[in-house]
Amino acid sequence: METAANGLTFRDATDADVDALVALIESAYRGDSSRVGWTTEADILQGQRTDPEGVLAVIKSPDSRLLTVERDGAVVACCQLEHRGEHAYFGMFAVSPQLQGSGLGKVIITEAERTARDTWGVHEMHMTVISVRNDLIAWYERRGYRRTGRMTPFPYGDERFGIPQRDDLQFELLVKELGQPLTP
Repeated sequence: METAANGLTFRDATDADVDALVALIESAYRGDSSRVGWTTEADILQGQRTDPEGVLAVIKSPDSRLLTVERDGAVVACCQLEHRGEHAYFGMFAVSPQLQGSGLGKVIITEAERTARDTWGVHEMHMTVISVRNDLIAWYERRGYRRTGRMTPFPYGDERFGIPQRDDLQFELLVKELGQPLTP
């Protein structure tokens, strides 16, 4: 567990966190509550963003970490880090809608990049973003991620990922060079 100067505590999620994390992720992306923040997908996807089984699978995976971020004892953000050989994958990123726009996301992604680089020695972070999410992609570009143009199809028909409200959804791979890990 690590506490940053800004009062945030970063730790790996446990089984006991599943319900709070599902609620956080859903609140950041789905339904009317997500409209408080700017990361909402409510206009392009309905239904669920994740479920307890999906979150628990990330927690239990030996190559993944679900970084949980707390402030004053409350879970306010999370992100998945997965070791994939030469790179790490960044996903399941959620910040409480009430705290979006406060700079919290920048702090968390910086910590996630440092953690992946220093823990696994990876030199790149990969992520996929729904290609029509131009505002979100622009935010990641300002953090140093670059668009690759490499697309993968959206899993239409699998409601575990939501119910699409349009027929042009796909994921674009974004990549960032992380530099060298710190040596102990």
